[in-house]
Amino acid sequence: MKLKYITILSGAVLLSITSCKKELAKTNINPNGSEVAQPDYLLTAATKATSDTYWGVANNMDASLLFAQYWSKIQYTDPDRYIFTSSSFEELWSTGYSKGIVNFNELIKLADAQANPNYKGVALILRSWTFSLLADSYGNVPYKQAGNIDQYLTPAYDNQKDVYFALLDDLKAAQAALDASGKTIAGDLIYSGSITSWKKFANSLRLRIALRIADREPAKAKQVLADIQAEGGSYISSNAETAQFTYLDSPNQNPVSNLFDTRDDYRISKTIVDKLFALNDPRLTVYAAQTQDATPQKYIGLPNGLLVGDASNYGFTKTSKPGTYFRAPHAPAVILSYAESLFDRAEAAARGFSTEDAASLYQQGVTAALAQYSVASTDIATYIAQPAVKYDASNYKKSIGEQKWLALFGQGLEGWTEWRRLDYPQLQPAVAGTLNGKIPVRFIYPGTEQTLNKTNYQSAVAAQGADALTTKLWFDVN
Repeated sequence: MKLKYITILSGAVLLSITSCKKELAKTNINPNGSEVAQPDYLLTAATKATSDTYWGVANNMDASLLFAQYWSKIQYTDPDRYIFTSSSFEELWSTGYSKGIVNFNELIKLADAQANPNYKGVALILRSWTFSLLADSYGNVPYKQAGNIDQYLTPAYDNQKDVYFALLDDLKAAQAALDASGKTIAGDLIYSGSITSWKKFANSLRLRIALRIADREPAKAKQVLADIQAEGGSYISSNAETAQFTYLDSPNQNPVSNLFDTRDDYRISKTIVDKLFALNDPRLTVYAAQTQDATPQKYIGLPNGLLVGDASNYGFTKTSKPGTYFRAPHAPAVILSYAESLFDRAEAAARGFSTEDAASLYQQGVTAALAQYSVASTDIATYIAQPAVKYDASNYKKSIGEQKWLALFGQGLEGWTEWRRLDYPQLQPAVAGTLNGKIPVRFIYPGTEQTLNKTNYQSAVAAQGADALTTKLWFDVN
């Protein structure tokens, strides 16, 4: 696997640098290094860097997995109690822009120069995914001026609505650019160069973003589905087509695996363990590991947000870690699954955005979510037959929201975003939380923005609301 990181432009950490002189950049040119990146290396490096931060500690394990109550902490419990600093959420911002968006922008330029629209389409899709992570987490973020350090050293922020609308345009352009009979691409660690799969991923991501705006802009959301249908497009249509980044052995292992090699301060949340038990859900043995010491239930979740002493009293050997599937070196970082695509289509149908059968798609979504972990078909049928699992057309947000929450285990950022959007499951705040009975609904901006991009930062806060964990974002209506 090509894991050589390529630095595009000297000092490309667009939103964190204090100064950048073109003369200095020209002086510091390595005469022995190529000034033109190879598109395959660039694609590999940018995808790997973005996947690492998406699935890693700062944004996933120490934040969104806790907020959505998939995981909890038995040591160093401050993040589980919503105690953060101005540097806590810097990684998604800095990596998303400097190693993601900047490099995808460069790949788009290379694709145009080499007349290879398939590289351009893939870069647009991955750039759109990266921008969506930023907008979902922070709200207003730089979009139009992002990634062009020569022109915009301190980029302006765009409204979250405008970012989503622009991403929908970008994904439509990506769909048009991709040509299964066109030039091949290399360095693709998600679909191994399958342009047909990338086209399905593009449409599934368009659908995801359409639902982000559905409570605010239903007409626009409905139009997105109509456009996809008019184009003759299709969505991710099997678990084999799930968009995911699969890791290798150390040092290129899954970030979760890497963390558990040296640390033992995370446990599975009591909230999800209780739900899995209540539904006789066969994924319990996948999502959770048995307790090291014998316990009556074998699987014991830890409540979220305990004080350090209270958490330790539960016992390291008497509480369950996340399952071995997720702690394995090769475990994939799932970006958008077949199950999610089905649940999204079910919701779109329930909202009247399509003529598909919401109940059937919901059932297919549940089936795909369990099959993703090799649950036997007979066990899936038994699970779906339960009254608590059956689709409730009178409250589609509850049915879809709860099953999607279960299906998104491990995908902290996506699970947290869907909980904010659908308001299901109905979670209780951390036991010793510090937000007056509330759960975080956004990331705070990195402290570097307050010092290095102060004017634009202040404008963003004035438009959006206080730079606080409890300030609801534009898409979060209820």
